Formats: sequence, C-alpha cells, structure tokens
Amino acid sequence: MVTFLWTLLIRITQSTMTSNKARYSATRRRAIQHGYRSGFEEATSKQITDAGLPLLFETDKIEFVWPSRNAKYTPDFKLPKPGGFYYVETKGIWSVSERSKACLLYKQHPDMDLRYVFQNWNTKIYKGSPTTYKMFAEKQGFTFANKEIPQEWIDESLSALL
Repeated sequence: MVTFLWTLLIRITQSTMTSNKARYSATRRRAIQHGYRSGFEEATSKQITDAGLPLLFETDKIEFVWPSRNAKYTPDFKLPKPGGFYYVETKGIWSVSERSKACLLYKQHPDMDLRYVFQNWNTKIYKGSPTTYKMFAEKQGFTFANKEIPQEWIDESLSALL
C-alpha cells in the first residue's frame, strides 16, 4: 500500500512538473527563477544594472481607488531622477484591466512620474482593433517607449546619482 501511494505521488509530481514546463517558455521559467514574472522584466532589469543604476524592482506599493474598492499598485522598477524618482512599468501584454488601472493611476496621482516600456508598441489592444498600445498611450498622455528604456531616461537617472 505504501509503495502504491509513493508511486502515485511521484507520478502526480512528474505530471505537474511536465505541465508547468510545457506551459512556460525557457525564458519565462528562467525569469521566474530570478524573481520576475516575464523575460521582458528580466531583460529590463539587466539593462538597468548594465547602465550602472541601482536596481529597485517592485519596491513600492501605490494606493489608488479602483471603482468601488481600494487597491494597490506595485510598479516594476523605481529609478532615480534629479529631485526624486520615476517608475518604469514593462508591458508585454497590456490587458483591458491593466489599461484601466493605468488611466486611474494617472488620474488619481497626476504628480507621479510613471513611464511605460512596451515590448512591442505596435501590438493591437485587442484582436482586430485598429488601436495599438502606442496609439492608446499617446491618447492618454502617457510617457512610454518601445522595447527598452530610452538612453535619455538612463542618462536622467545617472545624472541624479552624481
């Protein structure tokens, strides 16, 4: 009986491991092992550290009111700038709820410097939509970039460290 249960436990564990392995790409699995949710977050953290900037990943929680409930938002990265800091949020997939959250944050925290880096700003906001992430961000007045943090942002952060 004990042998049967042990064999069953091993099979369940192996099938779980196999299904997780099949579910995530090697890049995502590696990123998750390093504390990130995506390979894009991991790549952005490498860009920050390669530039000689301190890496502050998901360090702050910003309170905001989601209609009919209080909520908190944790930006991906916090970088220095002269006189303060700014946040960088990386987005591979920018869902409806994430876009709504962005609009609420900008409205409720107009002095907060939140900047987006899109994995591909030409991605449509939904299948068949004429609107891209870039078009949506421009319309909302968001500060954003494509693929990586722009050198101007890095230089701004580096100047704050001097």
